[in-house]
Amino acid sequence: MTAAQIQKRTLSLSSKLAYGTGDLGPAMVSMIKGFFLLNFLINIAGLPPGRAGLVLLVSKIWDAVNDPLVGTLTDRTRTRWGRRRPWLLFGSIPFALAFVLHFIVPPLSPAGLFIYYVIVAMLLDAGFTAVNVPYAALTPELSQNEQDRTDLNMYRFSFSVLGGLVAAVMYNTIVNSVFAADPQLGNLIQGVIVAVVIVASNIIVFAYTSEKDFSEDEPDQIPYFQGLKIALSSVPFLYVTGIYMLTWVSIQFVQSLILFFFRDWVGGDPGTQFTLLLFGLQLSIFVFILMWGNLSASMGRRKIFLIGIPIWIVVQIGLWFVQPGQINLVILLSILAGIGVSLGFLIPWSLLPDVVDHDELRTGQRREGVFYGFFVFLQKFGIALGLFVQGQVLEWAGYVGAEGADIFPQQPDSALLAMRFLMVWVPVILLIGSMWLVYKYPFTRKKLQEMQAELVRRREAR
Repeated sequence: MTAAQIQKRTLSLSSKLAYGTGDLGPAMVSMIKGFFLLNFLINIAGLPPGRAGLVLLVSKIWDAVNDPLVGTLTDRTRTRWGRRRPWLLFGSIPFALAFVLHFIVPPLSPAGLFIYYVIVAMLLDAGFTAVNVPYAALTPELSQNEQDRTDLNMYRFSFSVLGGLVAAVMYNTIVNSVFAADPQLGNLIQGVIVAVVIVASNIIVFAYTSEKDFSEDEPDQIPYFQGLKIALSSVPFLYVTGIYMLTWVSIQFVQSLILFFFRDWVGGDPGTQFTLLLFGLQLSIFVFILMWGNLSASMGRRKIFLIGIPIWIVVQIGLWFVQPGQINLVILLSILAGIGVSLGFLIPWSLLPDVVDHDELRTGQRREGVFYGFFVFLQKFGIALGLFVQGQVLEWAGYVGAEGADIFPQQPDSALLAMRFLMVWVPVILLIGSMWLVYKYPFTRKKLQEMQAELVRRREAR
């Protein structure tokens, strides 16, 4: 392949769409976990806020092993179907089963419930990793073209947002409307529905994408700590990981607390009105992912990030001034937030293939699994640490859990203040940090083209 060929888009629309569907299941899981899991653990399962946050933290400690481990194992996998796709096919079933188990409330003591949710959360994280890391690592293997890779992530996250939109509406409809009198049953039913989507979406990716046949190649043996050293020695990797972690911890802080904010501070209905809020937010993210994805071809990724994120910051600050009863204002701000939140989906993942190419230029090896594994681990660990802090702060501030399925007590002023501060000002600080990292990111468009040309020259010289 020549340098000129690399600059041409090579993937068909059908291939991009098939790849994009693979994020439907994980997106539905992420949406429901992000917006509803903390509330489920506290107000339905009956865990104290501190223990609920601890469940999330303990499960993510396991990610210190399973994310990079799966990434390294996919690099070593050698089959006639490729390195990544078999993981999607065979990993989707345990992933789906663990999600269903996460929304069951077994008849156990408080200590037993805590242990149960820690174990199930670890299984769910392992299943998520076994599917999502190889799925993400497919991107640089499907095309070497920068815009193709941006398009792949554009379609991926368009499906991701649509999956999140469907999940939000479905969850609220099933749990808070149809089965409002029995939320435990409602949670079980939505879990089964999402499980079916997980398996089906991964089958589509497996069937309608292709990668190199590695069955005859000798696997590269990269021990865990050597993989960590490889990842952490890459300066571009540290930049991209920092951007991803800061934007996604911001997203998760808002996701996990917006239901509490909307219900306990604003006084909104957690059923129909909150569904409308989520619908507006997800639809906005979907529209702006497509808009930013197309604009990136002419404006570049750095510029669109530095335009969109300040809008998100202004929206976050606006939430601080929302008063009880201003339901329409919160919905409007949520829609406007999609302008910037969409970039948190699109930009970090479109930058990561640059890191893989840079590593190949340095070492002569392509190690997507190592970088994608540690990338996902560091992001999820940062999110888990943030959610753990949220749970601890809410408990310290005196947050009172529900006394029944539909009985939500009035929260003390200290809990409301802590909740608002965590949801507004922590993300503002993190987003400012992400803008600084994007501004300092070492790869310009010209530099990337030079790097691709040099990679082509070296490959052709072998």
